[in-house]
Amino acid sequence: MKEEKLAEAVVGKVQDPALKEARLEQICDAALDLFLEKGFASTTIRDICARSGVNQASIYDYIANKNDILRRLLNRLWFEHDVPSLAERLSRQGDRALTDIIAEYLKETWSHKRQGTLLVYRSVPYLQADDRRAMRARDEAVIAALAARLRERAGLPEQDRRAEVMANLIIFISAFAPMRDWLGRDIDDDLMLRTVAAGVAAMIEELARG
Repeated sequence: MKEEKLAEAVVGKVQDPALKEARLEQICDAALDLFLEKGFASTTIRDICARSGVNQASIYDYIANKNDILRRLLNRLWFEHDVPSLAERLSRQGDRALTDIIAEYLKETWSHKRQGTLLVYRSVPYLQADDRRAMRARDEAVIAALAARLRERAGLPEQDRRAEVMANLIIFISAFAPMRDWLGRDIDDDLMLRTVAAGVAAMIEELARG
């Protein structure tokens, strides 16, 4: 599934690609920490410079403004296709036990997408209109792809919208369940993972029966 990323500003003042990439990484890493600590609105370019070690006089050689940094972070943490989606796993691994497929997906998503989820949750109110449209289009595409696989798995007709409802719920669980881990720190991680995966699998299997 091809996803259109957010439009990053073209800033061509630095000609050395390696230097530019290193500085952008410094800036984005510092900005991510600050956006999660203080919030996007409360973080200033001065704060980012101080945290990153990039001089305030030269930071605009690498980025256009604070919103440009946010776009770059969202592209890296949210749009980057570093974890195969559940739809892809169901397409490739349909002969495996459903609970195992879901557990593997949740484990990787909870491990690798936590910061991206937090950033999206906290920064959406500050996104530009075009960026919000791109985020929505991305989520709609993910839901549609998963709903199609769920229909195949459960034998549902095309017009049965329960597949979209279930796909939306599964994606919500994959994104936001880790945000409540502070309430279950005395519970074994694998037990929590397997329990949630079994619950999701049971909901999918119930569609096939209903």
